[in-house]
Amino acid sequence: MRHQRVINHLGRTSSHRKAMLANMAVSLILNKRITTTTAKAKALRSYIEPLITRSKEDTTHSRRMVFRYLQDKKAVTELFREISPKVADRPGGYTRILKTGNRLGDNAEMCIIELVDFNEARLAAQTKPEKTTTRRRRAPKKKAAGTAETAATATGTAPQDNATKDVTTDKAEPDQEKSSGSATGEDANKAE
Repeated sequence: MRHQRVINHLGRTSSHRKAMLANMAVSLILNKRITTTTAKAKALRSYIEPLITRSKEDTTHSRRMVFRYLQDKKAVTELFREISPKVADRPGGYTRILKTGNRLGDNAEMCIIELVDFNEARLAAQTKPEKTTTRRRRAPKKKAAGTAETAATATGTAPQDNATKDVTTDKAEPDQEKSSGSATGEDANKAE
């Protein structure tokens, strides 16, 4: 019976599994998000979250213990310098798994695993206040019957009708015809 044996061996020997999880943890620390299978992401989450918790206390002993798991100096430096200050007030749950569907080749469940405090798009959406989408409708302005006529008589000018107003012509000026392409100039000459 396999009671309480909850580790997923991922079809690998223990040395291969430890090396793979260490490499994935380094990639996650350096890139802040990686794409992998759901089974590997769940195994990685239980591997990396204790390391992030340990990085909150920046001591030589903590650095050596984290290096023992990761075996990468750049990743340890990044973890203690940039990641641990951002997650200092978070009591756990440093990673997020977002399922993305199945892989085409073998139909494996794929997902994105990312560090929660480093998703810029989601953080930007949370910090911006949401705009209200309600529209205000203005009441239409009512025109008084003699407003144009009374305003015109007060200034001493006669009101203009739409028919008597200047209307711009659609004809182009002669220098604009020259600057336009030869095809439009020829078409204009044929039409005349």
